[in-house]
Amino acid sequence: MKYVYLDASSGLSGDMCLGALLDLGIDPALFRERLAGLRLPVEIAVRRVRRGGFAALKVDVGIRGHEHNERTLADVERIIARSRFAAAVKDRSLAVFRRLFEAEAKVHGRRLREAHLHEAGADDALVDIVGTAFLLEELGVGEVFCSPLNVGSGWVDTAHGRLAVPPPAVAELLKKAPVYSAWVESELVTPTGAAIVSALAAKFLRLPELVYEKIGRGAGTKEFPEIPNILRVYYGRAGSFDPGKGVYIVEATIDDSTPQLLAHFLERALEEGALDATLSPVVMKKNRLGTKLSLLVESARLDALIEAVFRETTSIGVRFYPVERRVLEREIRPVRVDGRRIGLKVARLGGRPVNVQPEYDDLVAAARGTGKPLKEIAHRAVSAFPGKR
Repeated sequence: MKYVYLDASSGLSGDMCLGALLDLGIDPALFRERLAGLRLPVEIAVRRVRRGGFAALKVDVGIRGHEHNERTLADVERIIARSRFAAAVKDRSLAVFRRLFEAEAKVHGRRLREAHLHEAGADDALVDIVGTAFLLEELGVGEVFCSPLNVGSGWVDTAHGRLAVPPPAVAELLKKAPVYSAWVESELVTPTGAAIVSALAAKFLRLPELVYEKIGRGAGTKEFPEIPNILRVYYGRAGSFDPGKGVYIVEATIDDSTPQLLAHFLERALEEGALDATLSPVVMKKNRLGTKLSLLVESARLDALIEAVFRETTSIGVRFYPVERRVLEREIRPVRVDGRRIGLKVARLGGRPVNVQPEYDDLVAAARGTGKPLKEIAHRAVSAFPGKR
């Protein structure tokens, strides 16, 4: 099983999804042949273009002989149901369209079955959505992840007039996704693109620690001088991607707590999954002495740890931000000193040991059991490690 991670720092649209996924190695002729099964009056062209000096695939969907159609959910369901795509492709496609219609119904105050789509309900949107579902299936993708989305800024012309970016349907679709606006005064996330990630993305997160095999690049229609209008898709084995490996620093400054309470919380923080926990003295506003609590935590445990800070300390607010780190390979190698087991934490760089440290709790137990000084036990434990003789 594979995964894809969508880098939406330049926005996201249906045609950008198609181009990026095709760029991972799918034959465009196969794509056109399979999408012809929708029996729509469209022509699909795939070409290589440059955006901001970088190469990417651009997918253009031309409509033959008529303007954009308005369609209800029932219309879309009939078109997809009569096609010969696999059940998984149909299910993903319908999930995306249902999100689109739910958003449209919400912003216009209509019932779901009464809602209709304008631009997003046209034939090109059917190609974008069903085509994306087909390519994900063809690539063996089990999970989709997405970065925070750059939605752009300014105004966009729609069938409902000129609307602020993000327009209402996009804003509704991205309710639970992290969004921001940067660099470009234009609509960067389209309703179709928003619906695709809203329905299919398992999680939205900044670029995590991952191992990928390929990168696909899909081009948008517009050229921007500030940024390349390209969607990058990272593709790899699902087992090599752990969305919880991103790490965060969580900080709080506290001036109304006792040392005993904070000391106790450091141990609780480690029990809650903190990778590191420290306290340091600070001078706060009005020259009050306080303590800064700093925690390092993987993203999967971030919410639980912040909740623990609020529950078990007197802090009423925390700061948290993503950080990058590099860690050495580590393993615990046991040795014996006077019959006592001591675990040695061995750190390796390029396969070679560069640091060997005995576990503190093991040293304390051995020192108490033998009556010998802790520093002597520590020295003998390290000396017992192969290569330290």
